[in-house]
Amino acid sequence: MKLYPLFADLSGRPALVVGGGAVGERKAAALLEAGARVTVGAPRLSPGLQAWVDQGRIEWRAGSFEEAWLDDAWLVIAATDDPALHTRIAALAEARRLLVNVVDDAALSSFHVPAVIDRAPVTIAISSGGHAPMLARLLRERLEVLIDPVIGPLASLLAAMRSRIRARLPDLAARRRFYDQLFSSPVPGLLRRQQPALAETAVKRLLDATSASPAGSVVLLGAGTGDPGLLTLRGLRALNEADVILHDRLVSAEVLALARRDAERIEVAKQAGNHHTTQAQIHALMLEHARAGRRVVRLKGGDPFVFGRGGEELEFLQGHGIAYEVVPGITAALACAAYAGIPLTHRDHAQSVRLVTAHCQGSIDTLDWQALAQERQTLAVYMGTSELPGLQQRLIAHGRAGTTPFAIIENGSRPEQRVITGTLSTLVERATGYDVRSPALLIIGEVAALAPTLAWFGRPPLGAALPVSSPEPEALTA
Repeated sequence: MKLYPLFADLSGRPALVVGGGAVGERKAAALLEAGARVTVGAPRLSPGLQAWVDQGRIEWRAGSFEEAWLDDAWLVIAATDDPALHTRIAALAEARRLLVNVVDDAALSSFHVPAVIDRAPVTIAISSGGHAPMLARLLRERLEVLIDPVIGPLASLLAAMRSRIRARLPDLAARRRFYDQLFSSPVPGLLRRQQPALAETAVKRLLDATSASPAGSVVLLGAGTGDPGLLTLRGLRALNEADVILHDRLVSAEVLALARRDAERIEVAKQAGNHHTTQAQIHALMLEHARAGRRVVRLKGGDPFVFGRGGEELEFLQGHGIAYEVVPGITAALACAAYAGIPLTHRDHAQSVRLVTAHCQGSIDTLDWQALAQERQTLAVYMGTSELPGLQQRLIAHGRAGTTPFAIIENGSRPEQRVITGTLSTLVERATGYDVRSPALLIIGEVAALAPTLAWFGRPPLGAALPVSSPEPEALTA
């Protein structure tokens, strides 16, 4: 179950807590903090709840639960020690379409109370869906030390100046650049020193200095092979600064999820036999958005400079006077081999690596097959799944032994990764038998024989079994 994150405005709205013990007191306190009109229903109250009743802060409905208690409530929290009563309250709330939280029972709850980091007016909420509340609390404790307390006063200052900022910078891209500059300006430091008047003056100066017509730019960013943990820190920063993201089909959803939520995402799919966006159209999109003052991220699978037409795109940008930068990504040969447990070089097996692409008949005929067929080297073949028969025939014809090991890594570094192993003479047979699909990387060379014994990620390679005595997880990371 995936929850929909929601921040509710309960100010002045009635909320019901059923249960008058310590847990009910904690729940009532949080609701009071949010400005709700709190009613607690219970035969008896804790001292704290009783004090709030005496002070007129909450209302008390004494006695056992009655359905009529739900009549005016916007949401309900069940915090008793009676499971049967919790089940009844949850059913009645569901029938009335009321949000209900049943303490320590995720299955009966239609909303969950998160662990909260309070930097009012900024609130950071962490939820495990009710399944691991201690984990949520642990994450909150760790994040508490990372979230500067000045975030709250800064948010309040920006809220007070919001109208002025929007009037001065009506363009969204210009406002984003202003906020990016603000966070690294002296303003946060002035607020830490309890100098709000000086901080406001500094915001006004920065606002006056920010151009309403920003210059656009393009970041050529390598997304890697799919595992979002392989994205570089600079790459993550670029995704969170982007106004527009032009992404390839093979960029994983997990990597795209790291980008800013309001960035415009445009898929520029280029798939074998189905280029519905041409390279010229990609160039035109980069130019259009950059000239409109937007920060464009051209997000490419793997590394943009390894069979990715990155050079062509930079030449185009340079020719049109568009500012650009390049953020490298982990190319498929490195990531796929590593996740398959295959060292690309090994002093006993291979002293060199060749990166080759063979995605069409025209390119396969231009390769130096005599050099590629030499022993004691590793071939990493990109986009070669449609040309496996030609690869196999040419390598064997130029002297590469049919017993040379190979490994095909399909969806390398992703949860659905598959590794198919065999020898060069059985390459086509195994790829066909296992219905290999793109994206897949082919590794040919003696090092590929190490995949069955050094595998550590995902399922064991197909075509060979792991050894009987697999190393313990600790040994794999030692």
